[in-house]
Amino acid sequence: QYLKSTGQLHSLSTTSLNNTRKADMDILFFNRCAKVGSESMIQLLGNLEKMNEFKLDHLGPHKGAKRNLNPKEQERVAHYVFRLGAGSAYVEHIAWIDFYNFGLPKPIYINLVRDPVERVISWYFYSRNSYKNAIMFRKLPNTHLNSAVWFKKDYNECVRSGDPECQYVPYTFVDPTANFKRQSLFFCGQNLDCIPFDSPYAIQLAKDRVEREYAVVGSWEETNVTLTVLENYIPRFFRGAMNVYYLNKATLENRNRNNRKPYVAEDVKQMIRKNFTNEYDFYYFCKQRLFKQYLALNHKEFPIN
Repeated sequence: QYLKSTGQLHSLSTTSLNNTRKADMDILFFNRCAKVGSESMIQLLGNLEKMNEFKLDHLGPHKGAKRNLNPKEQERVAHYVFRLGAGSAYVEHIAWIDFYNFGLPKPIYINLVRDPVERVISWYFYSRNSYKNAIMFRKLPNTHLNSAVWFKKDYNECVRSGDPECQYVPYTFVDPTANFKRQSLFFCGQNLDCIPFDSPYAIQLAKDRVEREYAVVGSWEETNVTLTVLENYIPRFFRGAMNVYYLNKATLENRNRNNRKPYVAEDVKQMIRKNFTNEYDFYYFCKQRLFKQYLALNHKEFPIN
């Protein structure tokens, strides 16, 4: 309605909103945010791999997610992706990398976003998932195991009591425990200015990256819109995505889902939201851009008058 009232709806253009054409190589890079439904996207890409004749790689050279990579680590990832060759899709939990810094062509970037508070709540319970911890212990048998008290800690009480694990303090650099609260960091990149939590400057950098560098930033909260945009803006990799998604809907929707996530009180969510003001600004920016891309495909269906 806002786009209609301001006259922007009529001027939307798929050409100006499609960064796929600005990529320098036929490689898809999904630098997936944590807890946004990225496992479902990986499975969808896996289902599309044979049909659309591309190679999916989600193993990569870098083991273990790090908040930021040093220049040599970034270069290693960039060269690895480049060597995959045309017709490849690469997936990793990693902040945006500028391939031009290493004299390499730019890939087609995509990502997903999710409601910021729902993300951090999801991470809290995911980090306590017994299956996840069993896998981690199998990979790293010498890793520290948390106590039973930690595993049973109630999230509502954690927030209300001021427990450091559940405090999301704006402008902080260091976190008491890893919580992936900075959704914008995956888009902002490797710059140290991207680290302060909920910083307006970091958010602006992230917005600029999305606007200039990302072909599509979707959301499973808007499944049909996301799939439509992916199909139309990146057909090389997502042709037939809508049909494939709904043929495999039950499996895709339950991928990595915690169906026994405990109840979180609404007042607790409200308390947390107050510290995510700028992260919400970024989240809504991404969703508005997604809808602009969608409406640019279908604006004739939305009368101006």
